[in-house]
Amino acid sequence: MKIKYFTLLFLLIIFSCHDEKEVSSLHPENWSARRANLTSMDSLEFGKSYLSVYSQIYSLSEHKTHNLTVMVSLRNTSESDTIYLLKAKYYDTHGKPVRDYFGVPIYLAPMETTEIIIDEIDVSGGTGSNFVFDWKIPENCPEPLFEAVMSSTMGQQGLSFTTQALRIK
Repeated sequence: MKIKYFTLLFLLIIFSCHDEKEVSSLHPENWSARRANLTSMDSLEFGKSYLSVYSQIYSLSEHKTHNLTVMVSLRNTSESDTIYLLKAKYYDTHGKPVRDYFGVPIYLAPMETTEIIIDEIDVSGGTGSNFVFDWKIPENCPEPLFEAVMSSTMGQQGLSFTTQALRIK
């Protein structure tokens, strides 16, 4: 009888540890619902922004790292104009592309925000990961704002900090 209970307990432990959680909490269908059709003849201004993010930070020494959840906020700061995000490319510490977040242009309505979430278990970016965003805006429209909040909690201790994008083109 004890063997049956131990076998059952063992199987429960094994199957409860099997986690197929995705590394990004936002599913691709969220981007396809925002699809925008742009022509090459539009009169929109092109821009490119760089955002540093940290999916890991060093803790105690260079040999120990601490994983972080990353929330990247993509914000339209215009009260009247729709803006367009052409690309959100995620790179690791060594400058190698990790993933593209949308393969087609998407729109953000006036004052709208959307997010990219990188789960704490996703350490593919490492300690020096970053994003490059390509975007288009109407003439005299404020530029989009890209920010990241990195956070983690363990026990009673929490850690969080932010970064802001820099226009590079």
